[in-house]
Amino acid sequence: MFEAGGIWCGYEADIDVIKGLDFTVGQEVFAILGANGAGKTTLLSAIAGLLPLTSGSIRFGGKTISGVPPWRIAALGIGFVPQERGVFPDLTVLDNLRVGGLVAKHARGERIDEIMELFPALADLRNQRAGTLSGGETKMVAAGRALMQDAKLLLMDEPTAGLSPLYVENFFDRIRRIHETKGVAIIITEQNATKALEVADRAMVLSLGEAMTITDAKDLTTDQLRKGYKI
Repeated sequence: MFEAGGIWCGYEADIDVIKGLDFTVGQEVFAILGANGAGKTTLLSAIAGLLPLTSGSIRFGGKTISGVPPWRIAALGIGFVPQERGVFPDLTVLDNLRVGGLVAKHARGERIDEIMELFPALADLRNQRAGTLSGGETKMVAAGRALMQDAKLLLMDEPTAGLSPLYVENFFDRIRRIHETKGVAIIITEQNATKALEVADRAMVLSLGEAMTITDAKDLTTDQLRKGYKI
C-alpha cells in the first residue's frame, strides 16, 4: 500500500531531519516510536505532502505522490490527524466532519453516521463548537474528519499526547477498531511505546531521523527501545 524509498527531508535546505528512510506499510497498524526530536512529526508531515522531500520518493497505491499537493494526497485516500488540535475551532463538530467529507466519494450523511457509531461521544456534541471541546473529544473529531475522506491510510501523530489515562485507553481501543472494522491501514507515531505496541502489527524505532530497527511489534525488545530512545 505504501512505500518510502530513501527519503530525506527537513525544514532548512542544508539540514535534514529524516535521513534516508526505507520502509513499507501494508494493511496493518504500523507504529513509529522514538524520543522527542527523533523526526516522527517531520516524517508524517512529509507523507501528508506538507513538507517537500530533499530526495527519495513516496509511493501510495502504486503511484508516486512525492511533490503532490496535500489536498490531492487527501483525495487519494491519506488522512492526517496532527498532533495539535487539528480541528476548525469555530465550526461545530458536525461541520468539521462535513469539511472532511468534501473530498470523499461516498455520501456524507452515510459517513457521518459511521463516525458517530465509531465515536458515540460525538453524537451529543454534534452541534457544539469544536474549540470548546476537551482534548480527548477534539482528537475524536480530528480522527473522524480524516476518516470522512474515505481514508485508506490514516496518519496519526501522537494522538494521545496530553490526554487523561481514561481517554488514552479509549483512543487506542478505537485505533484498533478503525483498522479492523473499516479496513484502514494506520501509521501512528507515539511516545507511549507500551500502548502503541499493544495495537500495532509492526513497529519502527526512529532515532535522529534514522530507523534503528523495523520489526514485528511482538518481537521488539526492551533493549532495542532503549537504544532507540538513547536510554
